[in-house]
Amino acid sequence: MLKKIIFALAALFAGISFAFADVDVNKADQAALDGVKGIGPAKSKAILAERTKGGQFKDWADFESRVKGIGGKNAIKLSYAGLTVNGQAKVGKVDAKPEPKSKSENKASEKANSKAVNK
Repeated sequence: MLKKIIFALAALFAGISFAFADVDVNKADQAALDGVKGIGPAKSKAILAERTKGGQFKDWADFESRVKGIGGKNAIKLSYAGLTVNGQAKVGKVDAKPEPKSKSENKASEKANSKAVNK
């Protein structure tokens, strides 16, 4: 019984590690690219077409400049989701949701907006 539980836990952890495996944009097929959160079938086809046309991507800047719709912020999000270029992750910070304003900040901005509208 204990051996079965240990085996089940080991299988679970192995499955989790595969779910977060890095996907290199220069080696991946369409299915692997589609598995990255933020990349759908249209984007994976565009990536593969550009890779076929222009060769492997040298770095993140090359990838961003050649694939339409991939900008700096999007590249960072894709990197956090497991996409790499030549094994390298994109360095950067994913934008967080803005912090809610305090009541006094809201009142001050409302006052400023109403003054601007009334002018």
